[in-house]
Amino acid sequence: MSSSQDLATLGDSLGRPLRDLRISVTDRCNFRCPYCMPAEIYGENYRFLPRPELLTFEEIERLARIFAGLGTKKIRITGGEPLIRHGLPDLIARLAAVPGVDDLTLTTNGFLLAKQAQELADAGLDRVTVSLDSDDPETFRRMSGRDFGPERTLEGIEAAAAAGLTPVKINCVVQRGVNEPAVVALAKRFRGTGHVLRFIEYMDVGGATDWSLDRVVPCTEILARVAESRGAVEPIERDPDDAAPADRFRAADGTVFGVIASTTRPFCGTCDRSRLTADGTWYLCLY
Repeated sequence: MSSSQDLATLGDSLGRPLRDLRISVTDRCNFRCPYCMPAEIYGENYRFLPRPELLTFEEIERLARIFAGLGTKKIRITGGEPLIRHGLPDLIARLAAVPGVDDLTLTTNGFLLAKQAQELADAGLDRVTVSLDSDDPETFRRMSGRDFGPERTLEGIEAAAAAGLTPVKINCVVQRGVNEPAVVALAKRFRGTGHVLRFIEYMDVGGATDWSLDRVVPCTEILARVAESRGAVEPIERDPDDAAPADRFRAADGTVFGVIASTTRPFCGTCDRSRLTADGTWYLCLY
């Protein structure tokens, strides 16, 4: 906690308030995305956390109340894949009742979302962010590490919208030589839907994968690809109090999208996020 800040406000040593808390409810995932949990590392013999080592819902609720009392306003539930955690709507209901939390969200790969969206909304979840790296079946299989296409993720997106978990944010990690065509394809698919499409520069997630800079498709190239297919791209003015990592843009045909340029334009200076791992370790960086 910064000595220069009010003792009732949680912050770091640089004076940045930590208003946004990511809580992982599991380290397991039903996908094996090569840039996140590659199958050659997270295979059958990989030791995930035993159930007794996971934070219980009671422990998560208690921590959420402590963080909220110190100024945290937003909580995002993450994993692994959070929808594989049994009884998740119960946790959502607990967190939705925490005073001071204004925004309760969840990040998912969407595979199990269609069956759970309404129950999560009824429990008090506000919004969801869905990872979708391509709507092309072959590319989707390659990037998810699984032998199925994007249909269930797409169904999950629509179910979330129908349940009122809006605006639905859709994240696409763009990786050179793998899914660059998804930039144009997804911009076309989600134009006018009300969903918030965001392209993310391929980034090093803590050394778990074989990351290299030459596989990064930079923000400038992403903008050029959208402009080539949807018309000239202009930035949308950002609210001075907006600490979100995405810069937003609008193409000439009305397509609105965001770019999270975490590699070429790091947003560390305005970051207000911290994260809590599934076993209760607190980090001041998303990495």
